[in-house]
Amino acid sequence: MDNTDTVSTDNTDSISTDNMDDTGYSSAAERLVAVLRERRLLITTVESCTGGGIASGIIDVPGASDVLKEAFITYCDEAKHKLVGVKKKTLRKYTAVSPQVCRQMAKGGARTAKADLCLSATGVAGPGGTEEFPAGLVYLGCCFDGRCEVRKYNFTGSRNEVRRQAVRESLNLALSCLGVAP
Repeated sequence: MDNTDTVSTDNTDSISTDNMDDTGYSSAAERLVAVLRERRLLITTVESCTGGGIASGIIDVPGASDVLKEAFITYCDEAKHKLVGVKKKTLRKYTAVSPQVCRQMAKGGARTAKADLCLSATGVAGPGGTEEFPAGLVYLGCCFDGRCEVRKYNFTGSRNEVRRQAVRESLNLALSCLGVAP
């Protein structure tokens, strides 16, 4: 890991729902699209466990087409490698559910889409999981301005609740990386 990358691992599953609608993220998506439009920045996403939910949350906002031109759903290892250049060696050594892969997803997505900012998500939505990779374990990444931040979360709830929480926190991560309070 070089000095421009960070990994936060102490995030909790107790997340504020202030100023959010029933999906939990439209307010953050609206702010994100507004900031991106104002700054004339492009965003892309590389998603595994969220299955396109982050891109969908952005696309729900009018004017999103000004800031999002393409997004990637990379649900299997082969897609992560083929579409955004995650190294096979990294996938073998660390598995898809790792901060290393999440970082390569964010960096590769930004590069491939020629976007200013890329959000990435990989994890175990559930049900099931293992002791090492429990349901709710999610890594979220944001690559912006040559810097990549990856955060680890342990969400609780059903499969869809985990996915919704990951979408919401990914949008908040993007705002944070842009210097805007989530």
